[in-house]
Amino acid sequence: MSVRFDGQVAIVTGAGNGLGKSHALALAARGAKVVVNDLGGARDGSGGSSEAAQAVVREIVANGGEAIAHGANVAKYDEVQDMVQQAMDKWGRVDILINNAGILRDKTFAKMELTDFQLVMDVHVMGSVNCTKAVWEIMRAQNYGRIVMTTSSSGMYGNFGQSNYGAAKMAVLGFMNTLVLEGGKYDIRVNALSPTAGTRMTEDLMPAEILEMLTPEAVTAGALTLCHKDAPNRFILCAGAGGYASTRLFETAGAFVPADEQSPEAVIENWDKICDQSAQAELASGAGQTEKFLTMAMAHTQPA
Repeated sequence: MSVRFDGQVAIVTGAGNGLGKSHALALAARGAKVVVNDLGGARDGSGGSSEAAQAVVREIVANGGEAIAHGANVAKYDEVQDMVQQAMDKWGRVDILINNAGILRDKTFAKMELTDFQLVMDVHVMGSVNCTKAVWEIMRAQNYGRIVMTTSSSGMYGNFGQSNYGAAKMAVLGFMNTLVLEGGKYDIRVNALSPTAGTRMTEDLMPAEILEMLTPEAVTAGALTLCHKDAPNRFILCAGAGGYASTRLFETAGAFVPADEQSPEAVIENWDKICDQSAQAELASGAGQTEKFLTMAMAHTQPA
């Protein structure tokens, strides 16, 4: 099959450089009209310039595509609303949102100022919330939408010195999980991309020969897989250096302890059963866990 985006409008945040630029160029090359969003700040979020976003727009237009630039700070909802309104005024719809914008302020938690924690959460979490909120009703009215969150292995598995970044990147997965349930009947599909790439975010963290393997284009192939018309839903796709994998969250069948025996000692005694992965399952919603536990309890109280 050929993946195309003809007639669709895409917003890519943080698209002046790195992964976002790669996503924007690839979407445009496959027919999408693109809003190239970039505040133009440094890696830590300081400063600002429209030149990077404008340069990406010029490249898209030179290649025969359509694009506009917008310098909205994704952490500021009024600026995001203005960006989305400009897209609507020009093209009349928004089909795709890739929440890519991000910053780093790495320090161990002991040395980290809370302002650095808050700012990273504001950009990654509230930035994704603000952009999604601004397009949500548009997508509901269209009965169509594709949204990509950008998560990270730092959130799913941890990474030294990135407590703020890791917390933010896990938060967007929780956001995704509920949006999937609320957007399903409107054909709004929400997925997450966990990238590993050589960008401004990682340029001084890895040797040059390794960075050469971690091309943004390898990750973009995954990003476009998550936002085309036949995209999956509630999928976490990990991508880097040509490797692609999925991350899934499973829950074991667990153990039941009667009310008159519930104690930490009893929980410890049942630890092997609690950890037994043989009957683990992927739950469709948080209610599934409650249903499972209540079913266990009711089976224990009902006569044989």
